[in-house]
Amino acid sequence: MDDEQRVNLGVLLFIPYWYTEDRMFRALREAGFDDWTLTQCRVFQRVAPDGSRLTDLADQAQVTKQSVGVMVGQLERLGYVRRVPDPTDGRARLIVIEERGRRAVEVAAATLDEILAEWKAYLGTRNFTLLHQILDQLREITDPYAH
Repeated sequence: MDDEQRVNLGVLLFIPYWYTEDRMFRALREAGFDDWTLTQCRVFQRVAPDGSRLTDLADQAQVTKQSVGVMVGQLERLGYVRRVPDPTDGRARLIVIEERGRRAVEVAAATLDEILAEWKAYLGTRNFTLLHQILDQLREITDPYAH
């Protein structure tokens, strides 16, 4: 394939993400988590296991604090998250995942495991492992949230 026919590398990296996100969202809906939107799921997936502040979620989602506040309120009413006092700062609140949200995480994780197993079978263990290692390495210079 010559350079004119090649797909942009950024797009090639994004296509598997789109596929994964769509398949996970469909699995969630099929499992009965059909009361939220894809946008709400995108915010929800950024909630850290030990809780997240609203400002951190907004920063990571690259949307305004007000927009995330509305979505968190919706997710709270649906039973996926709740706001609790931040034990490290009495003035702040944390968004934490509720039982309904934990069940949704389990469905999403199982679906992701299926997808990754399929990719590993298709690419072979060596190529799959190499792809994962390369993307982890690239994350070091592209992900401001990598710790």
